[in-house]
Amino acid sequence: QVQLVESGGGLVQAGGSLRLSCAASGRTFSSRAMGWFRQAPGKERDFVAAITWSGGSTSYADSVKGRFTISRDNAKNTVYLQMNSLKPEDTAVYYCATGYLATTRSADYAYWGQGTQVTVSS
Repeated sequence: QVQLVESGGGLVQAGGSLRLSCAASGRTFSSRAMGWFRQAPGKERDFVAAITWSGGSTSYADSVKGRFTISRDNAKNTVYLQMNSLKPEDTAVYYCATGYLATTRSADYAYWGQGTQVTVSS
């Protein structure tokens, strides 16, 4: 069993930055891929970024490429999402998730956090 707790969300102006954190419990964190997804009101949950267990490979949605950076610290059982140059369309609840493969599909992630709200004002 893995438990995930996100933090770092909030209200920021367009062009600003936020860093989300996701703390994981469980000894298997370092062997699992991690992903970030987001869901805006009335929309489906979308892939944002993913990172392999080693941190050696990352992937991003086209909409955030060049602005967001996913990273992890296995010693701290934590994954991060650094978000720069934020836009109003980035407003959503952000979820971290863990699975065996760093894919873009939410179905491949078995465990999810409760989400953290990110609101970007124009």
